[in-house]
Amino acid sequence: MPGSPYQIISWSWMGTFALWFVSAIVTKRTIGSHSDWQSRVAIWIVALAWRFIGPGPVSADTGLALTLAGLGLAIWARFQIGRNWSGLVELKQDHELIRSGPYSLVRHPIYSGFMLATFGTAIAYGQLRGFLSFVLILAAWGYKSRVEETFLIHQFGAEYERYRHEVKGLIPLVW
Repeated sequence: MPGSPYQIISWSWMGTFALWFVSAIVTKRTIGSHSDWQSRVAIWIVALAWRFIGPGPVSADTGLALTLAGLGLAIWARFQIGRNWSGLVELKQDHELIRSGPYSLVRHPIYSGFMLATFGTAIAYGQLRGFLSFVLILAAWGYKSRVEETFLIHQFGAEYERYRHEVKGLIPLVW
């Protein structure tokens, strides 16, 4: 694999964000929003948390592997949810509950993937500020997933309640 683990991590994150931007163009039309100001702040916390990560190796290869696995999960989930995706908690036209692919492992696999990737990046760089970023991201996406849960229960009722009992939210078999 060409390049240092740090270069690969950087290019992987940039590629993922580019993919996110381009694929957001083809989402379904929004017909309602359920994002409160706190969930919008959570998105900004995630973005600002990245400002704390800097170089300083501890275990670059392990961190790289976790980063790539996390980004892979997030990308897989993003393609699986397709045009139903939104960066905010929004109701899309003909909104569907997706339960297949990574959504059969956890209810919020995009968040899970980005959390794992952030943790991997923090391990690779080996600095306290990277782990603080991970904690901020964990709190922000933990909060946002709870906002989404409320929306999805309202939107899909008993079908979503069954899904909640069958599949964990963020960590398979745990949480």
